[in-house]
Amino acid sequence: MTSALPVENSELRKNLRIACEALLDKKAMDLKLLYFGNTSPLTDCFVIATGTSNPHLKALRNNLEKTLKEHKIELFSRDRFQPSGWLVLDAIDFVVHLFSEEQRENYALENLWKDAQNLKAEDL
Repeated sequence: MTSALPVENSELRKNLRIACEALLDKKAMDLKLLYFGNTSPLTDCFVIATGTSNPHLKALRNNLEKTLKEHKIELFSRDRFQPSGWLVLDAIDFVVHLFSEEQRENYALENLWKDAQNLKAEDL
């Protein structure tokens, strides 16, 4: 099921849009959002994207960090870059997962969170 975020989450919607644009600016592939709302104590949303190589993943992460900082969106934690094929950035209200194609297939987060609402970046 695909739909836009509820109106009362306008701050979250704005911040997700900023994050998605930063990733798409650096050619992130297969961008997906899993919206949990109040059903998860961890976060409101996962942003999941794929990079084509370790340098691409690093570029995605660097541009995302820079853009979030410019918009005063606080990062709670972030991974130090290691060529593992999976980077995580926690912006509290949303968590960004950047994967290599192989690691994304291996961990299959979309399949683990089947109750989440699937959103498209253009719906924000």
